[in-house]
Amino acid sequence: MSQTIKAAIVGTGFIGPAHLEALRRLPYVEVVALCEVTQELANEKAKLLGIPRAYTFDEMLKQDDIDVVHICTPNFLHFAQAKAVLESEKHVICEKPLAVKIEEAEELVKIASATGLVNAVHFNLRYYPMVRQMKTMREKGDLGEVYSVMGSYLQDWLFFQTDYNWRLEPDKSGDSRAIADIGSHLLDITEYVTGLKITEVMADFSTVHKTRLKPLKAVETYSDKKLQASDYAEVPINTEDHATVLLRFDNGSKGSITVSQVSAGRKNRLNIEIAGSKSNIEFNSERPNELWIGKREKANEQLMKDPGLAYPEASALISFPGGHNEGFPDTSKQMFKEVYAAILTGKQPDNPSYPTFASGLRELIIGERIVESHKKQAWVKI
Repeated sequence: MSQTIKAAIVGTGFIGPAHLEALRRLPYVEVVALCEVTQELANEKAKLLGIPRAYTFDEMLKQDDIDVVHICTPNFLHFAQAKAVLESEKHVICEKPLAVKIEEAEELVKIASATGLVNAVHFNLRYYPMVRQMKTMREKGDLGEVYSVMGSYLQDWLFFQTDYNWRLEPDKSGDSRAIADIGSHLLDITEYVTGLKITEVMADFSTVHKTRLKPLKAVETYSDKKLQASDYAEVPINTEDHATVLLRFDNGSKGSITVSQVSAGRKNRLNIEIAGSKSNIEFNSERPNELWIGKREKANEQLMKDPGLAYPEASALISFPGGHNEGFPDTSKQMFKEVYAAILTGKQPDNPSYPTFASGLRELIIGERIVESHKKQAWVKI
């Protein structure tokens, strides 16, 4: 493969342009193509985003010079599109969830393994430097034995009854919403940082808005555009706005997470605190350049993101000196650096450092067991 990797992005909602921005910060990557549902929309978006070529999905797959495809479409399209990309012998980076059914994700893992092509799922929140610092501290014994985990992921973008998005529709998003959408990031980070496996779950969901007002006109996600009352249709909602889940881990320790998309004032707050026998550590994604370290026998510590103070494993994810803040856009850049290093070799490594299709399958299994637990109101084994 040439040193310049040519990429295509499928889907131009919120996350597609985020992938684009991150890729443009890698000098050996050229985003040459964009895909949308119609050629007209693809042309419009390609011009807006400064991408030279525009296609529908099937036409993009025919382009032999495209090396890798980023799938940034609604959930229900992930399986068919990822499968088609692999069958066209192109590497693939897929948004989470990998699929909406476990059987589909299992098939994708098998196909990807058989082809040897690079495959990744965009669990980019692993790539905050302070999250990598937490993982490394645990690996080096700074935490001691993990006693418990407490986590939350809170947002408010669905706070009002008039807030609406395709994620509210199970035929497009799947049977779970808050857990599948943001909860999957938190669960992924929990296992990634602690090195533990979740073995059982007990879940309880709530739907705050039993009906929502669906706009009859297009409104972009995260926009504040307001419509008139006649511009809405009332629709029933069957997925969770809020979820609380108790966790049991394979070392016998316990944990809990709370996930909400209706918490006013919480814009995008992933918080995780890990209690160990030597110290506690806490990370908050709305203050991503800080890591709180709790002590019993001496003063607590506040570690600021600084390549000279972090462990080398975390410093590898830091591009700027201490005091120069890095945040959400940088997580995708750092993840893509690792994924594209594999793409330069032409094949999936034996032990990838980045989240793979297997990681996507794991989160889908946990998510389905959480949904099952809520329905049964009982503990369910993973």
